[in-house]
Amino acid sequence: MKAIFCNHYGRTDLLQNREIENPKPKDNELLVKVYSTTINRTDCGIFWADPFIMRFFFGLFKPKNPVLGTDFAGVIEAIGQNVTSFKVGDRVWGFEDGGVHSHAEYLTINEKRAICKIPEGIDYDEAVACGEGAHYAFNFINKMNIQKGQKVMLNGATGAIGSAALQLLKYYGVNVTAVCAKKDFELIKSLGADGLIDYTSKDFTNDEDIYDFVFDAVGKSTFGKCKKLLKSGGIYLSSELGPYIQNPFLALCTKFFGKKKVIFPIPFDCKRSISFMNKLMKDGEFRGVIDRKYSYENIAEAYKYVRSGQKVGNVILVIHNRD
Repeated sequence: MKAIFCNHYGRTDLLQNREIENPKPKDNELLVKVYSTTINRTDCGIFWADPFIMRFFFGLFKPKNPVLGTDFAGVIEAIGQNVTSFKVGDRVWGFEDGGVHSHAEYLTINEKRAICKIPEGIDYDEAVACGEGAHYAFNFINKMNIQKGQKVMLNGATGAIGSAALQLLKYYGVNVTAVCAKKDFELIKSLGADGLIDYTSKDFTNDEDIYDFVFDAVGKSTFGKCKKLLKSGGIYLSSELGPYIQNPFLALCTKFFGKKKVIFPIPFDCKRSISFMNKLMKDGEFRGVIDRKYSYENIAEAYKYVRSGQKVGNVILVIHNRD
């Protein structure tokens, strides 16, 4: 099979397309032919080792496993002798934030991991676009203790996390003011936004309204700048550590001091996230936003585009052409 090898952090020019042996499933594993994956923020964090702490998990000087990729959608081609939940021919999708090495034509995964059967009427690209960003959005929202009718300021509503968070917040009956570029207003309105702020012409932190929550899905703000937007008892969340890596520390400190809090949840339980998103997808309650698609051979261009910060929703990497 073909696989993309990343042997050097941050060097798109050194990505190598190699021919290697197909993996063989163990007793509890599935062999999946990968049709679609994404290039997402997690992939970029690993690829560029940014922040530096990523190196302590994925390899100090170079990636410990050179085949990257955290999500996938495809079809099962073989199963281990103890597999009971899936069969050959099932269309499946899944996600693991530690990586499933899906930038390759085939992968193996334990049937107990975060993997689901793709609902009828959903194609591979649509399924995989409900993975990485939705997982993080779901885990953040779970820690918000939101109530129907509350108000949320959502910064970065067009990213994979932001577009997923917007839909999930609306699913829970929350009033959402979304911050994005004016060119994306129609898309964000179609996802349910109640109010819109164009960040290219207005600083959202100067908004005159106040909110129960401020959720920065792109990590471009700080608690200090957003504090005035919060009601007494309001909560600030960010998807990033913050410019001074302050958010985890603020989450500890504000728990005991002040009437406005920071929470910085660490996302766990990928299986729960993917199962929930699969249900919403099946029920027509959620759709993954797709920006553009790249062929397998153009993975370097895909990485560069995602790194640019201009993507809207998800960038799909097509591994196998559709039959």
